[in-house]
Amino acid sequence: MTPQEKEYLGNSGLCVLATGRRDGSPQVSTLNYTLQDEKLMLSVKHDRAKWKNAKRQPRVALVHNKGRRQLIVYGAAECIEEDPLRTELARRHREILGRPAPAKDAELIAELDADKRVMMRITPDRIFMND
Repeated sequence: MTPQEKEYLGNSGLCVLATGRRDGSPQVSTLNYTLQDEKLMLSVKHDRAKWKNAKRQPRVALVHNKGRRQLIVYGAAECIEEDPLRTELARRHREILGRPAPAKDAELIAELDADKRVMMRITPDRIFMND
């Protein structure tokens, strides 16, 4: 990831995530991402199509745009549902977004479980930027 791409993405923002349905058709969702160690982190619910699609076929695309300017990421999604990694990534995701998390891991785990929350980490393979 180039410095220009990192600057454009910032620490967080809205994106459109595209995954592949079982029949090969696209499924898209708008959600918040955070940038952590040159990987894009997404908090999703494990009963949603985007999660099920990414578990079955981890090749995804993500678009972050500001007006006509956009950055497109093609990469591999890693579906993280086991603790302590899920909790660690969720805590950092929330901190970057300015959303406080409970101080104790057990409380955060209970909150994530109640909301069916898991983490998706996207490792970019190719990035395109245009104006």
